[in-house]
Amino acid sequence: MSISATAAAEAVARAHSNNSFAQLVDRWIYVFMAASFIAYTLLGFIPDSIAKLAAVHAGQRPPFPPVLHAHAVLMGAFLLLLLAQSFLAATGRLRYHRTLGIAAFVIGPALVIAGVILVPTMYQQVWHAAQAAPPGIRSAIEHGLREFDNIMLVQIRVGVLFPIFLAIALAARKSDPGLHKRMMFLAVAIALPAAFDRMSWLPSSLPGSPLTLELYPLLAIAPMFAWDLVRTRSVHKAYVIWALVSLPFAILVHTLWNSEWWHATARQLVGV
Repeated sequence: MSISATAAAEAVARAHSNNSFAQLVDRWIYVFMAASFIAYTLLGFIPDSIAKLAAVHAGQRPPFPPVLHAHAVLMGAFLLLLLAQSFLAATGRLRYHRTLGIAAFVIGPALVIAGVILVPTMYQQVWHAAQAAPPGIRSAIEHGLREFDNIMLVQIRVGVLFPIFLAIALAARKSDPGLHKRMMFLAVAIALPAAFDRMSWLPSSLPGSPLTLELYPLLAIAPMFAWDLVRTRSVHKAYVIWALVSLPFAILVHTLWNSEWWHATARQLVGV
């Protein structure tokens, strides 16, 4: 074999190898993303939940309301559904993927409803505890409520944006699979600040600023975004839609954060 023929054969082999690697990542990147979202959630919520349960048993805080348990179960179910759907797509079991996907039409809205009920329920629980507490403890709880006011801004944003992005994802499931799968992950990424906020070992801008609540979800979706850039040499329209819809809400959160108007308005919204 001539030198030129050998070089050509090696080039073909490298191209085939690179193509095989790209196809492998294409298939499994979303499984990795779903697993990472679950990992972030567990890292944030398990230590925090253990500490709060210990405080409940010690009589230092009231028991969790039933809606909190319902919300936790629904969020866990949605994350597991995302992982299962990603795995079924990666392994070519698209018929099962489509059948199981019907569950998102039930779990998604139920999750939103539970969140809408949960926010005022938790706020009122803390507020009533403040009213019943001795003066010294009451002032500390009321200071915590001011931080709760700010976190409520993020919770409201999640409550608005998650169903919007989920609706876009579900509407595109047949007509635009690329938009569908990316938007499912971007919808969940909107809710990840709740997990990152509980990782006390991470650098945080709280309570002064919500900046890190913006940055950590961006880091969470970075592997998916980076692979899309490498693979297609362009920004997929899912990210453009996500950014354009999210940006006004991010500006609003930063504008209202820790403002006296918002502190007064937040308490009116939850009825205290």
